[in-house]
Amino acid sequence: MKLDDAGAEMGLEAQRHYICGSVCMLPKQQDAAFGLLRLALNAPRFDQGPIDRVRAEIVSDIVGSERDPDAIAQRKWLRAIYGTHPFSRPGEGTKESLAGITPPDLLAFHKAIFARDGLHIAVVGDIDANTLRERLDQLFGDLPEQQTLAPVADVVPKLGQLVEENCDLPQTSLRLAWPGVKRSAPDHFATVLMNDILGGSGMTSRLFEEVREKRGLAYHVSSELTLDKLLVTTETRSDCAAQTLSIVRDVVKQMAQQGPTGAELKAAKKHLIGTYAIDRLGSTSSIADRLLDLQIHKADVDYNQRRARSIGRVTLKQVKAAAKKLLSAEPAILVVGPPLGGKDE
Repeated sequence: MKLDDAGAEMGLEAQRHYICGSVCMLPKQQDAAFGLLRLALNAPRFDQGPIDRVRAEIVSDIVGSERDPDAIAQRKWLRAIYGTHPFSRPGEGTKESLAGITPPDLLAFHKAIFARDGLHIAVVGDIDANTLRERLDQLFGDLPEQQTLAPVADVVPKLGQLVEENCDLPQTSLRLAWPGVKRSAPDHFATVLMNDILGGSGMTSRLFEEVREKRGLAYHVSSELTLDKLLVTTETRSDCAAQTLSIVRDVVKQMAQQGPTGAELKAAKKHLIGTYAIDRLGSTSSIADRLLDLQIHKADVDYNQRRARSIGRVTLKQVKAAAKKLLSAEPAILVVGPPLGGKDE
């Protein structure tokens, strides 16, 4: 109610590597909005009643997902590719882990996480530097200086395996994972361009052309670079699943062996440079997201200016090398639907 009165929107979200928050406010209502944000960050209340209510909502979702083939498959997939690493655990927790969480646990977690040394800030809007400096001191000045985080070891996904969740569905979901690259790697932009040609550019990609345009096997097929892998996803009629999987693998194999053409690379460069402002810098919130993302990944402040030049300098030889390096590996494959080949045979 107080947020509505202040004309502000505020939220926090827990992700795998960090907790991210945002607040959007009217310039004339800054005092009220910043005051509410300071209260949320520095003196959160973890009363038993709200904890029980939120816990019940999450548990209800977990119980519902126990009958959902896609949710079951996702849990199986995470266990298969990450083993016993923390990344294999469901982000929402389990019924057992949620049951033991108490208000003191949440207070201790807040104290451990919300500290100044782990803080990244991005601000976009109608506020001058001096005023912002004062506001930030008010917001974060009373937080502990250092976080007390438990270390999480790096992990390389275990590829080269088939994970199936067999269920009688008219449509089969397919997911294939190949190795990825870190954003700090020298061949990062070469890999970004290769992915754009393979499946990242939507309706002009190789996967879209072969799977949808030529054969009509799927409405959507795409590839994306995540933090630790290159992921291809699609859905198709279950009686076409084996054929679709074979075509996807053939397209990837051809990219690994031959790489893209010069014309494809030229088009990918034009696409990635030309759409950047529209995709990433089209609103104050998207600009703030981008500025925060650059900080999290330790990119230089002039990254946005250098990005186009870095993409433009990538050679066809470098993209072919990136394709061969990553896509020659055996992927991890997730199939959600009837057993592969069951209806075809």
